Amino acid sequence: MKYAVVTFGCRVNQADSLGVEAALSAAGATAVPSDQADVVLVNTCSVTASADQGARQTIRRIHRENPGARIVVTGCFASRAPGDVAALAGVTAIVPNTAKASLTATLLPLLDITPADGPCGRPPGPGLMGRTAWTLRAQTGCDEPCSYCIIPKTRGTSRSRTLDDVLGELRRVLEAGYREVALTGVHLGAWGRDLEAPRTLVALLAALAAEPGAFRVRVSSLEPMDCTAEVLDVIAAHPERFAAHLHLPLQHAANDLLAAMRRPYTIERYAALVDSVRRRLPDAAIGSDLIVGFPGETDAQAETLAAYLETSPLTHLHVFPYSDRPGTEADALPGKVHGAVVKARAQRLREVSRRLATGFRASQTGRVRPALTIDDGRTAVTDNYLRVPVPPGRARNEWIDVVVPPPPDGDSAAG
Repeated sequence: MKYAVVTFGCRVNQADSLGVEAALSAAGATAVPSDQADVVLVNTCSVTASADQGARQTIRRIHRENPGARIVVTGCFASRAPGDVAALAGVTAIVPNTAKASLTATLLPLLDITPADGPCGRPPGPGLMGRTAWTLRAQTGCDEPCSYCIIPKTRGTSRSRTLDDVLGELRRVLEAGYREVALTGVHLGAWGRDLEAPRTLVALLAALAAEPGAFRVRVSSLEPMDCTAEVLDVIAAHPERFAAHLHLPLQHAANDLLAAMRRPYTIERYAALVDSVRRRLPDAAIGSDLIVGFPGETDAQAETLAAYLETSPLTHLHVFPYSDRPGTEADALPGKVHGAVVKARAQRLREVSRRLATGFRASQTGRVRPALTIDDGRTAVTDNYLRVPVPPGRARNEWIDVVVPPPPDGDSAAG
């Protein structure tokens, strides 16, 4: 009755894996490293070709190190290319994203457990999967037509959990001892639009703000068009509830490329948004995602992107080299950028990210910020996503106030 879970990709996958781990633990199964497990769940990503390759390599490694393990594969790669996954040695079952609700039911018989065998109730406390915060998925799927993205085909259309369902899970994890919750979704800003009585993200945030208890919500990635003035009003009005941290994907700063990507905003609109966030939340961490080497990207367009970032209020960047995804509109576009050029452009933006992160940390030096201890208690993460060392004597999952130290030489991470 020993299991392992290996998770790739986004916070939505992390949330799905956390839910499965909680259910397996409640049923009496024991988490162990993958080379010791009877059953291994691999929750895959497929946002890039390298994500697919990483999943393949991991499945092969698990089978090589633990040939008796029954490997169950789920997630976007399993949904996009089930035949490729089924051909890998050791794979016992494939569960597509559309059937993720049945994951626990698939895994328990493989572990010789029926739902009645083990205890049930609230989820295990902080430390599950090595994580101190709970990732709460409010929504999955996406209806946006981004030309480069395979996720709408692997996740399906946008589907929201009801407000009662979200709040019910929140209350259970708070009772279990969690003090921070990361609110996430594939397209979180679309939450509530598909419900029988449609709701908005503002309503969800307001409901979270009204919940009692000493807990903090870290809002996960929001599309720029969904981060409205009303959303910022709720977050700014409740600093004790919402972390000073937003992630707003840009993808590019050249408007013609944004149009080719089918992103529904311009760089001018995006810049006005993040400038507004900086005014409303002066100490907030503001992250972003970027794509380099999109088909047709010129040297001039790459320079436009780098130049904007250098003077932006962003504090950390996730840089993704463009990767063809079969079945997407962008896959058929001409003007593919040479791999060496893409690599050089990505490296330049990562250097920009290091400067932005170091500058943000320097701006926070000497400030007192609320923080949650993680791991063994010797590190804390502030509300604005800075990792700060903590003297010995603290346990995991404690709220403390910390004084932000200056960035050490070579510091490159905001969080």
